[in-house]
Amino acid sequence: MSDDASDAGPSGDSATLAEQDVFTYNGGRVDPGESANIRYGISETYLGDPVRIPVTVINGDHPGPTVFLSAAAHGDELNGIEVVREVAHDWDHANLHGTLVCLPVMNVPGFLAQERYLPIYDRDLNRSFPGSEGSTSARRMAHRIFTNFIEPCDVGIDFHTSTRGRTNMLHVRANMERPEVARLAKAFSSNVIIAGEGPSGTLRHEATEAGIPTITVEMGEAHRFQRRLIERSLTGVASVLAEFGLHPESSVLWPGWRVVIDDADEKTWLRADAGGIVDMKHGSGDLVREGEVICSITNPFKEDDEVEVVEAPFTGLLVGVLENPVVYPGNPLCHLVGLSDTTLSALERELTTQDPFLDTLE
Repeated sequence: MSDDASDAGPSGDSATLAEQDVFTYNGGRVDPGESANIRYGISETYLGDPVRIPVTVINGDHPGPTVFLSAAAHGDELNGIEVVREVAHDWDHANLHGTLVCLPVMNVPGFLAQERYLPIYDRDLNRSFPGSEGSTSARRMAHRIFTNFIEPCDVGIDFHTSTRGRTNMLHVRANMERPEVARLAKAFSSNVIIAGEGPSGTLRHEATEAGIPTITVEMGEAHRFQRRLIERSLTGVASVLAEFGLHPESSVLWPGWRVVIDDADEKTWLRADAGGIVDMKHGSGDLVREGEVICSITNPFKEDDEVEVVEAPFTGLLVGVLENPVVYPGNPLCHLVGLSDTTLSALERELTTQDPFLDTLE
């Protein structure tokens, strides 16, 4: 295992990299059978010191695809950091067929400040891809990450959590109209896939547009290590590596039930119509029936008969819920998605048998 440091700029032509045995980036290379821990320079501080991101590249002895795993594009989203770290440093890759590119902390300035965004004017790194060498600070950082460590890859998984004050059940977001993206999303073996191409500038959108099928995995909340979600995501990564032949001795997993939610499906963000204190009756991943009380909103002066009650407008799954119990009118309370009769029946069976995949619903 070697440790390299580089402040070099973006890489050159990587169009044929997937056909090569050597993984190259601007400033270095990783030969077959070797691994490298890299501190790669993507910017500079106000003092002119380098801003470096950690990258681990594991190049297997055997030919195969190149897969990137990335996390902490938002600096306070911690669950994915541990997923990527464990894959890079705790797993046995002796029989790896292909290459793993592991980027556990892309937004280093935000991570150090424990903030979601970059502490600069153009703040959201995950709206700045694929970036530009001559543009804003965020786009320059994105450009160096993208050209050196994303473009050489064949597929990718980008890990996120909900923003501060909310939490998500583990689910995948993917452009299911692209066959290879759909293959990747299903291989991750999550119970829920939300279909869509994603906003412009996000890593998964821009990587997919560049011919690198990429999914986003949403899991839990910011500022937390949530071990059950981390373990479930590691299972998903193992399933993906099996599907794409990097770990040929492993098996692809089926989650027991799955719902793919697209624009035609019933879904909504329920929002507060009153300010106050929220008493949430359910958690992320819970199944709620039409008319069932999801939460209530009160304040120190309201009597019981004045409490605002929020009911489910249809039967569905709570993909995300509020964690911070105080709201203004208009603040989001929960993300509710409808289920087909077939999926609802399958979910009810799983709830009855308590399949271990239901850890994702807690």
